[in-house]
Amino acid sequence: MSQATPKAHQQAGNLWSSRMAFILAAVGSAVGLGNIWKFPYITGENGGGAFVLVYLACIAVVGIPVLIAEVMVGRRGGQSPVASMRELTTVEGTRKGWRLIGWNGIIASFLVLSFYSVIGGWALSYVGKAASGMFAGADADTIGNTFGGMLASTGDLMLWHSIFMAIVILIVGRGIRSGMEKAINTLMPLLFILLFIMVGYATTTGKFGEAVSFMFSPDFSKLTTEGVLTALGHAAFTLSIGIGVMMAYGSYLPQNVNIARTAMTIAVMDTGVALLAGLAIFPLVFANGLEPGSGPGLIFVTLPLAFGQMTGGLIFGTLFFALLLVAALTSAISMLEPVVEWLEEHKGISRAKSALFGGLAIWLVGIGTVLSFNNWADFHPLAFIPFFEGKTVFDLLDFLVSNLMMPLGGLAIALFAGWAMKRQGLDDEIGLKGAAYSAFMFVLRFLTPAGIVVVFLYNLL
Repeated sequence: MSQATPKAHQQAGNLWSSRMAFILAAVGSAVGLGNIWKFPYITGENGGGAFVLVYLACIAVVGIPVLIAEVMVGRRGGQSPVASMRELTTVEGTRKGWRLIGWNGIIASFLVLSFYSVIGGWALSYVGKAASGMFAGADADTIGNTFGGMLASTGDLMLWHSIFMAIVILIVGRGIRSGMEKAINTLMPLLFILLFIMVGYATTTGKFGEAVSFMFSPDFSKLTTEGVLTALGHAAFTLSIGIGVMMAYGSYLPQNVNIARTAMTIAVMDTGVALLAGLAIFPLVFANGLEPGSGPGLIFVTLPLAFGQMTGGLIFGTLFFALLLVAALTSAISMLEPVVEWLEEHKGISRAKSALFGGLAIWLVGIGTVLSFNNWADFHPLAFIPFFEGKTVFDLLDFLVSNLMMPLGGLAIALFAGWAMKRQGLDDEIGLKGAAYSAFMFVLRFLTPAGIVVVFLYNLL
């Protein structure tokens, strides 16, 4: 079997301590604001059950194959995304252009974290707001003004953005086992405990059955073409694929771990969290006569209104935003890792310094997102290009990563693993045999790229 050498992490023994440690870390990366913030509101916007069913099918066709491919490439290279792709293109005898996959991953994870940490700061802020009783008895205007006031305050956003990034830098700087793995082993069980508490509370609202019916009774008359494409887009990228994260995490994966089985476990757990989040949120929305399709404001405006009106709202509102914060942190940790891994390898500096320097650079870029909501709200850097007219710095970063770098990264990974890499030994590396391996390769080579291209073109056009 052709194999990249040297596998730096394998040789140094710098690996996840177990398969479960990797699964928790990867699920932590995948489970983020997308599961608990975005999935419920896009499900609400697209009619519920039929959307969920299409989403699950898209996870199977697009999400899992790219996840398997990216983890496999990461373990096979055993280094940072950039170094792994350089090594693999040499060993596999492919064109050097494939090395751009590694650079795309490093840059994309850097840019994503720059604005993700600002939104993570919102969650951090709202834990305190909920715990202080700010939402108790508040009406819609008051809660809307609270959210709007936070966005309008440069100082507030800077404070929470800074605290959030400091926590992430501290965890990643301590290393794989002492920092990231220890944090994940605490945060992920906490996330599931908080999520089950919230679902348990949702069963007492009297609207749990309505929420179950809304999410799992498909009515395809409510599903539009745009809804199908939204499901495909979210499924393609909910698993943190296409931004180098899973390649970086895969580089620390021991050789004896079955990648296919592990990837499917990660996908099931990630999807389970999204569905549980819906079961926690929609009963509260229905019980308070609110709108499930209220868009991005569902979490930071609609739900605080619900918490403010219900018995035990202070406790459960605080628990919910703690859940949101934990999900944001586990994802942010993974986004800093590709940058730190590259700095360690290419600049020869310690992990602690790599985390500090990389994190500070990301924090600085994040200031552009902070200002996009207030002082720079009318600043549109590329307004002279019709396609980008009206886009703030935050809008541009989000568009660049979500609509260009992530889909192109996922597409490139699928094509590289499916077409460019040598077939010999890949079945052993992936952990599939016979018909299962043939079916996987068919999906990876044809269906997955087709799905990603459709999403890519739809988002652009």
